Amino acid sequence: MDPILNFIDGAFVAPIAGAYLDNHGPRDGHILGKIADSSAADVDAAVAAAKRAFPKWKALTRAERSGFLHRIADLIESRLESFAEAESLDQGKPIHLARQIDIPRAIENFRFFAGAILHQQEKAFQSSAHILNFTRRDPMGVAGLISPWNLPLYLLTWKIAPALATGNTVVAKPSELTSLTASMLAKVMVDAGLPTGVCNMVFGRGASAGDALVGHPDVPLISFTGGTATAAAIGKRAAPLYKKLSLELGGKNPALIFADCDLEAAVNTSVRSSFTNQGEICLCTSRLLIQEDIFDRFAELFVEKVKALKVGDPRSEESFMGALVSSDHRQKVMGFVERARAQGLSVLAGGTSLTLEGELSDGYYYSPTVLVAPDTSAEIMQQEVFGPVVTLTPFKDYSDAITKANSTRYGLACTIWTKNLDTAHQAAADIDAGLVWVNTWMQRDLRTPFGGMKDSGVGREGGDHSLDFYTEEKNICLQLSASKA
Repeated sequence: MDPILNFIDGAFVAPIAGAYLDNHGPRDGHILGKIADSSAADVDAAVAAAKRAFPKWKALTRAERSGFLHRIADLIESRLESFAEAESLDQGKPIHLARQIDIPRAIENFRFFAGAILHQQEKAFQSSAHILNFTRRDPMGVAGLISPWNLPLYLLTWKIAPALATGNTVVAKPSELTSLTASMLAKVMVDAGLPTGVCNMVFGRGASAGDALVGHPDVPLISFTGGTATAAAIGKRAAPLYKKLSLELGGKNPALIFADCDLEAAVNTSVRSSFTNQGEICLCTSRLLIQEDIFDRFAELFVEKVKALKVGDPRSEESFMGALVSSDHRQKVMGFVERARAQGLSVLAGGTSLTLEGELSDGYYYSPTVLVAPDTSAEIMQQEVFGPVVTLTPFKDYSDAITKANSTRYGLACTIWTKNLDTAHQAAADIDAGLVWVNTWMQRDLRTPFGGMKDSGVGREGGDHSLDFYTEEKNICLQLSASKA
């Protein structure tokens, strides 16, 4: 595979220092190729290109920018299978998941914001007969976008699409673990005729390229999706420069399963919400809180279905789970489970790394794992594992359920399972979470606010929230001429 080069000012260019990283494929552990290991000099070049391109891009009409986004979406769609294959190869997810979810959502991100920008509304206030206040929203300049490895194209385009739609230019830093589809997206932008310098990609590590982007004086806003510790470092770096920040961070998401739930639906959906994409989604359920009355029956049905999940070749349509993203990440997941065992937690399913046969023997596979955690004090109940590991914990009544649900420093998402509408409404209000699903999971409307509470993030994106974040609001007060008799 050809090395993944930086995309700056409309051209694919080697990193200035000539340094590269190995790109390991999760499926078999083999090296797929090399990735540019960019430095501050590469970021400087990308920001300079974006800054030069900004005035002309900003000056385009909304309809003209919308047209570019639609062309990008159409080209991704025409290459959907190639993108799905690359996403699976690079990230480890089953190809059918990339084909059905990741790539279609990336397409929809561009189409949604291509339409949203045409319908953005400004406000006007008639203060008196001769005073008119009105607001306008203008792009801010160069948007710095840092995206994660779990949903590489899906989440990268969730940032690029609204940034471009609102008239900003972009310097994006995808994860060094999953850079392949970002490079393919850059080729799409060339083929779509996007003006040079409008969107730039700088590849490499967060400690070098990412830090340089966050600290660059010509980048007024940063959108970051990733870990809480990294976000804290970004905040410290960005605060003295008064940058606008959107931080979408981790979660320790509970499901509250009340005794009056539809048990079959709760079990089936909880299996999916716990182990889709190997559990490597910030919205995955990691804590199942189950009312005592149905705990044993739920656990029995849940474990039975988990043990039946197929972990296998990401290329196979039969695999529910593929490989974890890296050897280091698998080691991290294993460490959480081993420490939980040492603390006395029982393992009902999984809890081991897997070695597949043949060419897959060096891949990064791990079994879907279920543990019983009697209370919320264990490390695995408090820290984000971000893998195929879920805990089962009983609760007595409503008050106990809410206390346990809110017992972590995170507050991203929650699922509530009950047939009682009063319980659903009250729990949705009482739980510390930015997103609450009732009797379902992962239903998303791109118009709604997305983001978390507490250590799960700062700010909201989606719909008007994204259009607001990527623009600066200005109020204009106009003195009108006095009317003549």
